[in-house]
Amino acid sequence: MNVEASSSLYLDLSPDTESMLESVREGLSAEQKTLPSKYFYDARGSQLFDKICELEEYYPTRTELSILTRNLSAIRDHMGESIILIEYGSGSSTKTRLLLENIPAIKAYVPIDISREHLLTAAEAIAREYDHFDVLPVCGDYSHAIHLDLDERYEAKACVFFPGSTLGNFSREHAIAFLKRVRDMVGDEGGMLIGLDLVKDASVLHAAYNDAKGLTAQFNLNILRHLNDRLSCGFDLEGFEHRAFYDPVEERIEMHLLSLRSQSILLGGETIHFREGETIRTEYSHKYRSDGFEEMAGQAGFKVDANWRDEQNYFSVQYLKAI
Repeated sequence: MNVEASSSLYLDLSPDTESMLESVREGLSAEQKTLPSKYFYDARGSQLFDKICELEEYYPTRTELSILTRNLSAIRDHMGESIILIEYGSGSSTKTRLLLENIPAIKAYVPIDISREHLLTAAEAIAREYDHFDVLPVCGDYSHAIHLDLDERYEAKACVFFPGSTLGNFSREHAIAFLKRVRDMVGDEGGMLIGLDLVKDASVLHAAYNDAKGLTAQFNLNILRHLNDRLSCGFDLEGFEHRAFYDPVEERIEMHLLSLRSQSILLGGETIHFREGETIRTEYSHKYRSDGFEEMAGQAGFKVDANWRDEQNYFSVQYLKAI
């Protein structure tokens, strides 16, 4: 039985305008101005990110896909015989189709994404293409706890799919807290299939986040457009410029928006000023080493049960088992 994705969400946990306003105000009031990276993903932002994933410079998507393709049989064995597949930050669900098409044990697919329009479009397409499992879309922010209450509906274990090295957008402390929430949700029998971007030559990383076509720059600036649409901030997109660089000490990429002049916006009745040359940090993306991540997973209640890599050691896909 398929749930019609076009008719309703299984759960609607999307953040309201008031909570969005408060998180943006808090970030822009800090000494280093920041914006939550989750606000990249309105419909336009999600479409831009899909285009970025097709770029030659942006190695993570094709590398992760190749790892998944080569190791499908082993992934099937680790996941087991009856699964609720839960995907955080599902987007267009491109990578997920590999699992949906090759793992017959899936009883239900639960895509979770903050962009309602993009989520429903992707979920509706999957519901049309596959008829041997339920599709239960959830609109929500996975950086907070999500309770699905599917235990009584399905006699199956939960397995979270978290591709794309999205974990790298969290600080170490927040990444461990997130993994603990996943561990609590999947329970003692559950698991997690996760993609991790690995530490590598800085020139490769620089090219991936500063592509020649300027799509990443458009994606970065789109966060301001999204906030204008939702909060009527009055950001002048031509007054900011995309900057991305690698920090070798923290082993992470940082994305910023550089203010090209002195300017201000109005946010919920409060004026926020930007100096010329001041930046808003919109994202960081940590790169991992295997031993460091294994320690983090252990602190969250998981053990690394399998670790698959590409030949260049650019990327890793790991299966975590609850302990």
